[in-house]
Amino acid sequence: MNNVFVYCEIESGIISEVSLELLTKGRSLANKLGCKLEAVVAGTDLKDIEKQILPYGVDTLHVFDAPGLYPYTSLPHTSVIVNLFKEEHPQICLMGATVIGRDLGPRVSSALTSGLTADCTALEIGDHEDKKEGKTYQNLLYQIRPAFGGNIVATIVNPEHRPQMATVREGVMKKEILDVNYKGEVIRHDVKKYVPDSDFIVKVIERHVEKSKINIKGAPIVIAGGYGVGSKDNFKMLFELAELLKAEVGASRAAVDAGFCEHERQIGQTGVTVRPKLYIACGISGQIQHIAGMQESSMIISINNDPAAPINTIADYVINGTVEEVVPKLIKYYKQNSK
Repeated sequence: MNNVFVYCEIESGIISEVSLELLTKGRSLANKLGCKLEAVVAGTDLKDIEKQILPYGVDTLHVFDAPGLYPYTSLPHTSVIVNLFKEEHPQICLMGATVIGRDLGPRVSSALTSGLTADCTALEIGDHEDKKEGKTYQNLLYQIRPAFGGNIVATIVNPEHRPQMATVREGVMKKEILDVNYKGEVIRHDVKKYVPDSDFIVKVIERHVEKSKINIKGAPIVIAGGYGVGSKDNFKMLFELAELLKAEVGASRAAVDAGFCEHERQIGQTGVTVRPKLYIACGISGQIQHIAGMQESSMIISINNDPAAPINTIADYVINGTVEEVVPKLIKYYKQNSK
């Protein structure tokens, strides 16, 4: 009752990365609140699924295993979560800001009249004073995300309705196993008690999933270009440098919108979140949406001809100059020193 819940997505028997990240964050939130962390997984033939989930500090795992629950379809999964939450009354529910989470989250929040904050970049526990009503609410979920085009960072609270629901993009939170031998309770529910037969009217006859050939999130070195790179042709320099360094190329939203680079390489609030050992930002001003997607890189080098560029404030090293001047020199000297 009144615990922290995480909805776990599953693909081919494997729990998604974003769900594991949210379990780690959920454990932290539950510790602050002095409550339990619970997880929900729904699918078909879920054998030993607890071995993937319990090590993240999950106290109770709710398993819904039945034909028709995998691949994901909207109606049965909505019924699973809504009816389970009516029984358990969680205070917080976290989901991934994925295709599934963006479909399921609004359905659940609408059914429970709970509200939902999408694409959060941080989650914290704190108090809120409503001066107009003269009330103070304790231990609320601070749902933090950029707003108004990234010009401000908004902290959103939901004082009255439960659960407090938020979705988070993959890579925003850190994934960390708490204890490989963590002992949690596993409850295998009778799906028929939660999902009416009419929810299975839609059946997936054929399904094709094509994985991206670009692996920015797993790259140890990322070379990212912004609008300051100047053109699609100039981006070729970044790819040449990336090949030498065995790195991946990323881009800011401004560069993608300008047609310099494909959307799959976009880093930031509306792209992917990365945590490489080395991040080289080329011609990137550093708007809050972009910084949200790379600020936890181990080392950041900024190449920019504007000394006052916001990204310079978080960079470990700043090279003042244009991309056209600096990057060819990096390529030249790296080639010389790597012989």
